[in-house]
Amino acid sequence: MRIVSVFLIVLVTFFFSACASKEVFEPKNVVDDWDRYDNSGFTIEDMTHSAALVDDEKVLVRETVVDVTIKEDYKLLGYSDGWVLSSNIDGNLTLNLVGDTAFENLNLKRTIASASVKDDILAVLFTSNEMALYEISTKKLLLKEQGDAPIVVNSKIVEPIFKDNLVIFSTLDGKIVIMDVQEKKKLRTVIVSGEEYFNNVIYFNIVDNKIIASTGHKILSLAKKEHRVKHDIRNVIDDGETIYITTKQGEIISLTPDLQQNNKVKFPFAHFLGLAISNDKIYALEKEGYIIELSKDLMEYSIYEVDIDDGYIFVSGKIFYVDDEYISVE
Repeated sequence: MRIVSVFLIVLVTFFFSACASKEVFEPKNVVDDWDRYDNSGFTIEDMTHSAALVDDEKVLVRETVVDVTIKEDYKLLGYSDGWVLSSNIDGNLTLNLVGDTAFENLNLKRTIASASVKDDILAVLFTSNEMALYEISTKKLLLKEQGDAPIVVNSKIVEPIFKDNLVIFSTLDGKIVIMDVQEKKKLRTVIVSGEEYFNNVIYFNIVDNKIIASTGHKILSLAKKEHRVKHDIRNVIDDGETIYITTKQGEIISLTPDLQQNNKVKFPFAHFLGLAISNDKIYALEKEGYIIELSKDLMEYSIYEVDIDDGYIFVSGKIFYVDDEYISVE
């Protein structure tokens, strides 16, 4: 019994010592306080890549709270082609047209992970990793494609992207699936990364005519050739020419669209919450309450202190929304 007691004492001591000694980002060269922040007048309650849910079930879109109310027990899915999309756990999906009273309802009978709209076409990714296209006006199913069911995913789920006659799904198991809307068929599936856990695609864009997609483990560049680079990725952003990522090791890395490294700068123990671009600068928000302003070549940087609370982080254009505050980098 005494041996067990001693073991427990040692274990508890080790646990609290480990917690007490946890290292965080503590820069010594802080320039000043960041003065472009204030109370936003609302609190971020939930978010997607394209929109955020705020107080009273209203929706923040492109730095404006729009006059759309999300129904009780419904989850915000995002903003697409002028519509706010939301659904409940049973697969009842509602589309509300911003600035109008128009709305559409579809009963899809399965829980939805993400969705987006272009004209009369609705693209849906279900939590089972099944993908589907629907005609909104007739509620008709146009195309269905089953993916492999994920075990556990990152919360940064990417909505389907429309590009000309194509719709591109970012799946929950680390793939890009390209479908032709007019031909109603799948054209191609490309693996971004193949890890078992937290392997959903967290970022997607087209940069310099190349598909750029990232999970938390790898980033893909797809054109005539496929390129992949492995990193422990937290955030990704691009300025149309260059891709910037932050890693769990406190790095900010600049990449070409072919994923060649331009430059890298490391901030020991930094935990980055988000990235924004304004003019010729990159801005990284750090968890301990700092904004790092960097030149696009990452050769120069300045660190500012900013007061932030715990809560959801939503980045819209040149503004970081943190809980009930906003931080502008404009």
